[in-house]
Amino acid sequence: MSDLPQVSDEEWAGCLGVVRSMQVAVFVVAYNAEAHIRETLRRIPTELAPHLAAIYVIDDKSIDRTTEVARRLKAEVPGLEVFTTPFNQGYGGNQKLGFSYAIRKQFDVVVLLHGDGQYAPEVLPRILNPFSDPDTDAVFGSRMMTRGAARRGGMPLYKRLGNRILTRIENRLLNADLTEFHSGYRAYRVSALAEIPFQYNTDDFH
Repeated sequence: MSDLPQVSDEEWAGCLGVVRSMQVAVFVVAYNAEAHIRETLRRIPTELAPHLAAIYVIDDKSIDRTTEVARRLKAEVPGLEVFTTPFNQGYGGNQKLGFSYAIRKQFDVVVLLHGDGQYAPEVLPRILNPFSDPDTDAVFGSRMMTRGAARRGGMPLYKRLGNRILTRIENRLLNADLTEFHSGYRAYRVSALAEIPFQYNTDDFH
């Protein structure tokens, strides 16, 4: 937890303004996350959770007790919904289901979290604060902004190297300046997401 960026009072104020004025949902992808899903959901800031339109978990046909453990938290976590896929969709397929649900429910903003807790729910205010600007359509977290944070967080060397090389290439191709293109910690304005043909993406990692 020591590598978590500090959430400033200004970011908290901006975040609370967003969740009080918009329908904001947190979408948790989960697969065999029995050991972590309880703590991940409990780490969503208590000051934030009551203002969210929904927190929904989609368990991708886990072979453990992920769904059962998550459902036991319904009385504790405001707005929690838990779904289980009829068969394994794959990481990309699970995301497609969750984003399609956000579009169908007409949320304003949806945040993607991972059920294993690898992306810190504690910094949700930093992810949501930028949506106070109506021109913000997407926000991406990064594990590469603090030197050594990805290594201390358990990312293997080959992934750290591959991530940095790919990000450098993609920045050059797109004339961008991101520290990480491949983070799974991301949030979208749903109206913008609805314009992206993400259904054509792979059902695996992408």
